[in-house]
Amino acid sequence: MIKEEIRESISAKGLKVTPQRVAIMEAIITLHNHPTAENVAEYIKTNFPHIAVGTIYKVLDTFVEHNLLKKVKTDSGIMRYDEVISNHHHLYCTETERIEDYEDDTLTDLIHNHFKNKKIKNFKIEDIKLQITGKFETAG
Repeated sequence: MIKEEIRESISAKGLKVTPQRVAIMEAIITLHNHPTAENVAEYIKTNFPHIAVGTIYKVLDTFVEHNLLKKVKTDSGIMRYDEVISNHHHLYCTETERIEDYEDDTLTDLIHNHFKNKKIKNFKIEDIKLQITGKFETAG
């Protein structure tokens, strides 16, 4: 996504387009590894050396609230951010904390149909995200 597309996506959500917001979204997209707020801060400090980490957190929360990003929580409790907002799952490496997107329509349909047919008493499901935990193997 180029800067103009980032500006358009921010504006389409009714948000003010600022250089900081554009830089933060660009960092998320460029890093493409489900970065933390600290990863984003480190990435953009060359262009915005005075941006506060608190500002980055606020912008990230705003992006999540407006469905521009999704939060992904790791087993260690660290919050990461995902620019892919379509329904998908994650592969999470317990050794390296690497997160990869995992898309499988058959699995998604199976999970949704299971819960559609088997209601949970006093609970309304809004979204289902599967995080598959394991270790990535190196080729060798």
